[in-house]
Amino acid sequence: MVISKTFLLKFLKFGVVGVSGMVVDFSLTYLFKEIVKIQKYVANAIGFTAAATTNFFLNRIWTFEDSDPAVTVQFFKFFIVSLAGLGINTLILYILVSKYKKNFYVSKFFAIGVVVIWNFFINYLFTFTQK
Repeated sequence: MVISKTFLLKFLKFGVVGVSGMVVDFSLTYLFKEIVKIQKYVANAIGFTAAATTNFFLNRIWTFEDSDPAVTVQFFKFFIVSLAGLGINTLILYILVSKYKKNFYVSKFFAIGVVVIWNFFINYLFTFTQK
């Protein structure tokens, strides 16, 4: 299988956006878990949701250079993919933290890595118009 330069560039851009989303995610998760003292899985959902929202706009504009006028529909698709990603993320966190007693933040980092791959491919195929 040959991977085109355009596809690879999109994946790399998606990764850069993902890093910015990870900063948003970890920052808000930490804020709500450690400072506000909200339950860790709720804090995780808040961080993840905020990151998904910022990632949508950055990916739409920069990664996929998409100008589809149906932004609301596109956001809904992106958010559905992100919610599925949140489910994957939370399941991985639960298994690693509750069952295997691993560090919450190390587990979250691993979960994000899995979800990035899921999110890129599903958004590439489902959410954004390919030119």
